[in-house]
Amino acid sequence: MTRKAPAWLERLAAIENRMLDRARSPEAAQVAETAPTGTIDDLRGHKYCVLVSYRKNGDAVPSPLWFGVGEGKVYVHTGGAKVKRIERNPRVLVAPSTFRGRPAGPPFAGTARRLSSPDDAGAERWIQANYGWARRMYYGLFRQHSIGVYLEVTPEARA
Repeated sequence: MTRKAPAWLERLAAIENRMLDRARSPEAAQVAETAPTGTIDDLRGHKYCVLVSYRKNGDAVPSPLWFGVGEGKVYVHTGGAKVKRIERNPRVLVAPSTFRGRPAGPPFAGTARRLSSPDDAGAERWIQANYGWARRMYYGLFRQHSIGVYLEVTPEARA
């Protein structure tokens, strides 16, 4: 069972998200305009990816995220409006990027889904494998596990 985060923690996360939105590279939007010629293997050696989800009106919204790769899928821990966008439209693009979201390779197309609580441990294990102690410290200090959900992205089969 997932515990609800305290109100102050949710406010802090909202402030952090606004700050990160302002810091996002304008080049992050290029991912949505680039043909999905990449593969999941392009994420190897990178610490960040840009996940592009879509608003109701079809506008692309790029989000730089920490991620993990395991069993041929990408895992992220996130919250906010992108979760609702993905629940409405699970088609996404994923590309390796810098912290600010500047693309570091071509995107690949995939289908995202929100994981249920029993699947969270596996997703966390794959994400943690990419970061080590720094992520554990950040998530512990800011209680990030009580905010957000895990998403799994399955790459589309290439023609």
